[in-house]
Amino acid sequence: IIERVGEVAYRLALPPTMSGIHDVFYVSQLRKFVPDSSVTVDLDSIELESNMTFQPQPARIVDRDVRNLRNRSIPVVKVVWEGSLDGEATWELESEMLKQYPHLF
Repeated sequence: IIERVGEVAYRLALPPTMSGIHDVFYVSQLRKFVPDSSVTVDLDSIELESNMTFQPQPARIVDRDVRNLRNRSIPVVKVVWEGSLDGEATWELESEMLKQYPHLF
C-alpha cells in the first residue's frame, strides 16, 4: 500500500507485469471469499505443458449455427470442453475447430 486515497480507497504498488490494472482499490468492494468445492480442479486429471500452462481439449460438438455479420455468413459450432463443469460449452468458429480438431467432425 502506497497511500490512502479516501475513506475506503488505497493506492497499491503493483509490479510492472500488472501495469494495465488500475492501482486504486476500494476496500468497500471486497467480499469474503467462500470456497466452493464444485469449481476446484483435480490437478491429477489435467495435463500441464512444460511451461505450466493448460490447453483444454474439446470433448464434443453439441450444436451448429450460422451467424450473419453484415454480408457474411459465419458457421460456428458449440463445443463442450473436457473437464468443464456441468457441460459448459462455448461457441467457436467452425473453420478453426475443423483445422485444429478434425476428428470432431
